[in-house]
Amino acid sequence: MRWRTNARSLIGGALLAALAAHPAAAGKVGEGHLIAHAPSAALRDASHRDEVRITVWYPAAPDAVERPLDIGPPGKPFFTSGRAAPDAAFEDQRRHALILLSHGFGGTARIMAWFGTALARHGYVVVAVDHPGNNGRDTMTIGGAVMYWERPRDLGVALARVESDAALAPHLDPGRLGVAGFSAGGFTSLAAAGVRIDVQRFRQFCAAHPDDGVCAPQKEFSFSRADLDRFLAEPAIAADVAHADDAFAVPGVKAVFVMAPAIIQSFDPASLKQLRLPVGIILGDADHVATPATNGEAAAAAIPGARLRVLPGVGHYDFLADCTPAGDAARAVCPTAVPRAGTHEAAIDDALALFGAALGQP
Repeated sequence: MRWRTNARSLIGGALLAALAAHPAAAGKVGEGHLIAHAPSAALRDASHRDEVRITVWYPAAPDAVERPLDIGPPGKPFFTSGRAAPDAAFEDQRRHALILLSHGFGGTARIMAWFGTALARHGYVVVAVDHPGNNGRDTMTIGGAVMYWERPRDLGVALARVESDAALAPHLDPGRLGVAGFSAGGFTSLAAAGVRIDVQRFRQFCAAHPDDGVCAPQKEFSFSRADLDRFLAEPAIAADVAHADDAFAVPGVKAVFVMAPAIIQSFDPASLKQLRLPVGIILGDADHVATPATNGEAAAAAIPGARLRVLPGVGHYDFLADCTPAGDAARAVCPTAVPRAGTHEAAIDDALALFGAALGQP
């Protein structure tokens, strides 16, 4: 793709700034795509590609033509996730704060576009990835499912890729960097912020609590213990596992926002207590996948100053994109007791408040 710049007039800039005060009237969003490369991706991808796909949402010029970001069969999608203009010109020549965005287990960048495009409408450049072997566009793999410690590295290579892009880099302010994620993406975000991973602790937790939502087989992808043992016995995998507790922090992260975070029991508790960044956590009290008591609430209790918001009646998958009637009939993650619009609005409002205070973004 090609990135372009389109300077706006002072009058146009003032108008867009005024409109941006109301989320429904915020500016246009552009969408671009890039590829990064990571050796660990080849261990997780079903075709052994070393690629990490990147989606970038950014403030676009007022004349950008947005298109629906639907997911599913053409004309009858399962999910609607907002709108964006492919390869549109940038809104202006300013440098924008960045937000790295990580999807959940078996998700995609696009299914989190409702969140990413909302932040882009308010002036952020959002860099999202499809985690290799653990996304809904590709064949899921055991490596993608269990090598969750590689997820923050995906965000790191994505950041390096956008910062090296000659057309995109002039629009970025790497000194204002935040990270956000849903479910396993919440884990990814905290690890990217510097929280240390303790894989053995997670194994012990699941041995003692096999019915916990994060330990039980996931509806997106499941496998047998025998399959897992064969996978872990492969020399290249064993070598990677030996470094699972290494530091995976992405340098420069200044704020973290997580939605229904999962796999929190895989963190070193002392490391959670040492995190000194602004952290916002939002979750639902009807979440039976990433049980709040052992995930989001546990993280909020451990992280100094973390802000926790609990939404009544909201379940885990309510933080995915809106479902269509076709999705309601065909996708198990679609039924919800609470309309997703309110859940999305709460998450967007909290994220904008957190990142605005931490990164200085209007």
